[in-house]
Amino acid sequence: MNILVTGGAGFIGSNIVEALLDDDRVDLVRVLDNLSTGYLDNIQRYMNYRNFEFMKGDIRDFETCMNACKNINRITHQAALGSVPRSVKDPVNTNAHNITGTLNIFTAAKDSGVNRVVYASSSSVYGDHLTLPKVEHEIGNPLSPYAVTKLVSEQYARVFGELYDIYLIGLRYFNVFGPKQSPKGVYAAVIPLFIQALANGDAPLIHGDGFQSRDFTYVDNAVQANVRALFSENKESLNQVYNVAMGEQTSLNELYAILKTFFEHPKDTIHGSERVGDIKHSLANIEKIKSLLGYEPTISIREGLQKTTEWFLENYK
Repeated sequence: MNILVTGGAGFIGSNIVEALLDDDRVDLVRVLDNLSTGYLDNIQRYMNYRNFEFMKGDIRDFETCMNACKNINRITHQAALGSVPRSVKDPVNTNAHNITGTLNIFTAAKDSGVNRVVYASSSSVYGDHLTLPKVEHEIGNPLSPYAVTKLVSEQYARVFGELYDIYLIGLRYFNVFGPKQSPKGVYAAVIPLFIQALANGDAPLIHGDGFQSRDFTYVDNAVQANVRALFSENKESLNQVYNVAMGEQTSLNELYAILKTFFEHPKDTIHGSERVGDIKHSLANIEKIKSLLGYEPTISIREGLQKTTEWFLENYK
């Protein structure tokens, strides 16, 4: 089987690439990435592998997507312009990458005879729906342009699944973290920023009081979800959307308390204003993905944080 990974030089995408290259069911892994938020270093070691191909290209260009889909059987679509704050500042580019780009990939897959696309969605689609834990069939109004783009992607997937001979599986990621997640840039995620601050002996910034909570999910669990979705033979599992999470709730203050234990002289956090478009609390119900895809998270948050810290200290000295 030949598999295309869009955004394969990015954080989650490159971890998926590593898993697929080690999977005996896979003959070829092709990566499509424009390297705007991904890094060639994440996949450099695979460049000489006989079963690996890299295409530098942009999903906003339909012809590029068609070329990337040649001789491909299945796709895991991770390419996106992430970050709620970035989308608030620049909704046009977020829309172009996440909606136009995703529609291009879905259409190129359909036109090329690709029979399955697994695509990255987000817990942000739950928006102002307050009930916890989050279940897939109950969502609210999106609170940011980023959330809108992910909700629209799910709607396109539903329509494509009904109209065309193609299966699409959506994965709503809940705050995925782990190795290869960069602390660089103004839109870096909270965990690599915390680790960088601790490593530098600085006091990290928390937006708000720190009691806001998330269902932090180690990247190996997200990779497992992708692999299970790509190869599932359960027909009921297809044309569905799933929460991908641990099913546990952790506040930012609790998160930082864990990370502090890995360093000798940690400083206390400083607090700033809350970020526009952020939700206050997030927690996933993961019964659906367990039942239909056989998903079972294997790495706890503490173990994941320790692995991430070790990787960071080795790669960002």
